[in-house]
Amino acid sequence: MFNSLKDFYRSKEWQEFREVVIGQRIEEDGAVHDEVTGKPIVKKYDIVLHHKEELTEQNVNDRNISLNPDNIMIISHETHNKLHKRFGYSGLRKVFLVYGSPCAGKSTWVNNVAGYGDIIMDMDSIWECITNSDKYHKPDALKRNVFAIRDVILEQIMMRVGNWSQAFVIGGYPNKMDRERLADKLGAELIHIDTDKETCLSRAKNDEWRGFIQKYFDEFTG
Repeated sequence: MFNSLKDFYRSKEWQEFREVVIGQRIEEDGAVHDEVTGKPIVKKYDIVLHHKEELTEQNVNDRNISLNPDNIMIISHETHNKLHKRFGYSGLRKVFLVYGSPCAGKSTWVNNVAGYGDIIMDMDSIWECITNSDKYHKPDALKRNVFAIRDVILEQIMMRVGNWSQAFVIGGYPNKMDRERLADKLGAELIHIDTDKETCLSRAKNDEWRGFIQKYFDEFTG
């Protein structure tokens, strides 16, 4: 018995169902394809299982709707956003905790999938905004200010303040316990932008950036 949509999407039953459905729909080219556009979905974190009959608080415990493969379309996050805008779904406001190394492509992915009016809370952007300098230049003197801004936005997301449909919280979060604790607090789905260290290092502009990348992988717990 699920008490809410949030409980359902965080449940082991949904996660296991999701893996089975994805595995069953891998095509001959070895990829899962967006069932609206026909395009392959390259990264696993970009796969969305969309309920054809909208899932609601009222029908979430009806397995013929919530856990029925025939009621599921596999689509990308970008397609998912377009479908919701086109058909005006209200549904649950979704929160995504997007984590990974510096230069992994977290902000790029979010900017590609976020819709107009969604919340994007990007720690690097906060630093860049209030320091008027490179986003990976983080003076100790301003930590208190940056964290205060972060906490205000996170509280609004947690309390579902406003009329947004989706919120994206972007950060490194290398420690598994820390990110899972925050995800639970926010009722968020974890999205790991799992770019390998060598690629991240190749994108780094200077030694300072490379230092942040090395530190992330040294501290990462999966």
